Amino acid sequence: MIDQTIRDFVELAIEKELVDQMDAILITNQLLHILQKDDLNKSLKANHDHESLLPLLDQMVSYAINQGIIDNSQKELLKAEIMALVTPLPSQLNKKFWTHYQENPEKATDYFYQLSQDNDYIKTRAIANNIEFSHDSEYGPLQITINLSKPEKDPKEIAKAKLAKSSNYPASQLTMTNEGYYGRLNHPARYNHRIVRLHLEEDPWGFQYSPYSYFNEHSIFLSQEVRPMQITEKSIRNLLLIIQQFPHYFVGSNADLPIVGGSILSHDHYQAGRYTFPMELAPAIEAFKTDKESVEMTIVKWPMSVIRLRSQNIEDLSQVAGHILEKWIDYSDPSQDIVAYTDGVRHNTITPIARYKDNAYELDLVLRNNRTSDQYPDGIFHPHQNVQHIKKENIGLIEVMGLAILPPRLKDELQEVEKYLLDQPNQLAPMHKDWADKIKESQSINPENVHQEVEYAVGEVFKQVLENSGVFKQTKEGQEAFKRFVESL
Repeated sequence: MIDQTIRDFVELAIEKELVDQMDAILITNQLLHILQKDDLNKSLKANHDHESLLPLLDQMVSYAINQGIIDNSQKELLKAEIMALVTPLPSQLNKKFWTHYQENPEKATDYFYQLSQDNDYIKTRAIANNIEFSHDSEYGPLQITINLSKPEKDPKEIAKAKLAKSSNYPASQLTMTNEGYYGRLNHPARYNHRIVRLHLEEDPWGFQYSPYSYFNEHSIFLSQEVRPMQITEKSIRNLLLIIQQFPHYFVGSNADLPIVGGSILSHDHYQAGRYTFPMELAPAIEAFKTDKESVEMTIVKWPMSVIRLRSQNIEDLSQVAGHILEKWIDYSDPSQDIVAYTDGVRHNTITPIARYKDNAYELDLVLRNNRTSDQYPDGIFHPHQNVQHIKKENIGLIEVMGLAILPPRLKDELQEVEKYLLDQPNQLAPMHKDWADKIKESQSINPENVHQEVEYAVGEVFKQVLENSGVFKQTKEGQEAFKRFVESL
């Protein structure tokens, strides 16, 4: 009965302290309006057995579809509209966040993260569908995710979205104007979306969580001003200022050039979270001096080219990192296919990652180059053609750190690979055949081990993807060239 669902939903929101008891009548009336009901059975008592609002939300959305209030293409919009009723206003959320922060930064983020799950902004149930496994390599364990969290739209929804009126508002999915935006068929619902306000020195920024998290407490820091991403000494300093405020998080930035950069280069933003990536655990293999006594510099055993800086002094750390960036931007080594400029177009940049560890600030600077060639038209330091059947997208911040985000197509495609390896009827994609044949030749495959062997082979491909993306290769010549660059600093 929908009346019972409404009653339970409101009471559970009060129990979870999303709203106050004083708000119960108002929220009930708003739900009645949304669900086009005239009244509510006043004799019903709340059922207190529910642990999550989400099943109750599902019941209300199903009711709305069955009653013809919405069609299936509008269900995400309705979900956000309902959950917005039990989501604090930005002013209320910010006040509570910073009150918690005065006690403990972790308590503040715990509050915001839990709220973002309770109100269905973070799609916890969809994220649970992701396929995850690890892969042991000479660089340490790599992590693999086949991303199934974003729901696929059916053809009718796609057709409706194409007919929907185009709009430049919000300008992108990262702008502050997404907060509380109702959404439309061609822009996700953000009615229940909230942003914490903060400053990096005098610069206003926002802090939010990612709705489709790739790792624990996956969050985004975004400039309130819409401006293109740019890696500079100031942006590296910004990362350290964020860590100074939230020392239990890491924070990093995608590179600022196409091919090696992120998917949204038009808006300055960083990604953060409470998570230990494989790259963080990679050991230092050689130390070098810097012109700042407080700053330690090492290179790291990792398939990509990583310079690690450590210091307790943010000013010194920023300056040394800025110096490395400046030198790298203009650096060429044709013996390693590294060319800084082509016809005045810049190719070198850095993917920076910051964290606070063992009582010091730590910066990993990953050297990047986005040059293309006739042999590698997608990028010389990009997944090469022989691995693109598994991963052909840009290698951004998350993959750089050792967590593969693989496309959802692989769920079904890898099942067909397993059938092929077992000589069962299959629909093996032609692009996987050579790879599958190599697995077949090198391993004794049987029904008990086929899944594990395919996962292992996928992990080996991801390792190769990272090695393809490294500017100084994992060879004696490549590592000597890497040391030449570091020594030139």
